Amino acid sequence: MFRPAALFIGLRYTRAKKRNHFISFIALTSMLGIALGILVLITVLSVMNGFDKEINKRVFSMVPGITATTNANFISNWQEAQAIIQKNPSVIASAPFVSAEVLLTNNGIVQPALVSGIEPKEEAKISELPSKVVQGNLNDLVSGKFGIVLGQDLADHLGAVVGDKITIVTPQVSLSPGGVIPRFKRFTVSGIFKAGNGFGFDMTLAFINLQDAQKLMIMGPNVTGLHVSIKDVYAAPRIAHELNDSLGPTARMQDWTDQFGAFFHAVQLEKTMMFFILMMIVVVAVFNLVSTLVMVVNDKESDIAILRTFGATPGMIMAIFVVQGAIIGVIGTIIGAIGGVIMALNATQLVNWIERVFDVHFISSNVYFVDYLPSQLQWMDVFQISGCALLLSLLATIYPAWQASRTEPVEALRYE
Repeated sequence: MFRPAALFIGLRYTRAKKRNHFISFIALTSMLGIALGILVLITVLSVMNGFDKEINKRVFSMVPGITATTNANFISNWQEAQAIIQKNPSVIASAPFVSAEVLLTNNGIVQPALVSGIEPKEEAKISELPSKVVQGNLNDLVSGKFGIVLGQDLADHLGAVVGDKITIVTPQVSLSPGGVIPRFKRFTVSGIFKAGNGFGFDMTLAFINLQDAQKLMIMGPNVTGLHVSIKDVYAAPRIAHELNDSLGPTARMQDWTDQFGAFFHAVQLEKTMMFFILMMIVVVAVFNLVSTLVMVVNDKESDIAILRTFGATPGMIMAIFVVQGAIIGVIGTIIGAIGGVIMALNATQLVNWIERVFDVHFISSNVYFVDYLPSQLQWMDVFQISGCALLLSLLATIYPAWQASRTEPVEALRYE
């Protein structure tokens, strides 16, 4: 005889009989419900992972992991501070900068902006700004030429193109016989960068050469601070604390979480809540599985009674129906996982095909940072979702199997 007997009988009960097509249909719907829930959950989480990846790329391509400055808002001997920072094993590179909020004017149009003085070669080590320049070249920011690289939206708002002259008005003032007047300087637009929509980088940022910025802001050899690129951006608070200890009590550290931490926390919370909400689809299918097994137990009362008279123990009876429920759960999970992986890997192409065929546009870069549906499959999500579905399926078999084990042979066979 097939061993173990509980496995053989459980497998046998999963097959449709002439007199229980309805029960088999309910079992099939339970299986498909579990599969559908897993498929949707894997696909949705993959899409959210894709958006998370795009947001990270958009933010960390322009925002440094850590910014080091002092309580006085400038560093006098920045080369020494840079050498200390570079000794930290978590640091990739660092670069000096001078920044100030200024007014940009062109043809009567005035726009506030944050201007940063940088060394192009050093900036390339800590950010992706050089690759974001769509017109001109970042290396054109040469000391003494007073060139400026504008964000795409900022240039459009000012009506400026490469080669135009724009005026920077600084917060510093100069004394003259006519009184106090603001300092200003003409700069030539030498490039335009495009970081993408979503965080306003293209509208608020502009870059000039470091030495030009020091002259404009009357800072001499001083710099505002140092931008620091680190290996693990999610460890920025810890690394910032370490650097603060290394640089001394006058140092002041800021990391990306000070500006964007709440936003990223909200995105992660949204993903977590989406997981639990969509898991309810699987839970509903599991409840359907409970109903299926209860009906199977009622339908098989006489069979259970005969097995008991042949010497089957209550534990064996429980095992039979646990096997049956587990088979439904395992098959549903496998189908859902395979379907979810296929959908997640092809979600972008599928949405693009739908947009092309039906001439619709679902994703707008003005709202979602990108103009396509991103998807990134993470196998850990697949394993966690599949594991939860299998666990719920096994838990669903406990009550029906326990009910079957309590069947009394005499009562069940009385009217047979």
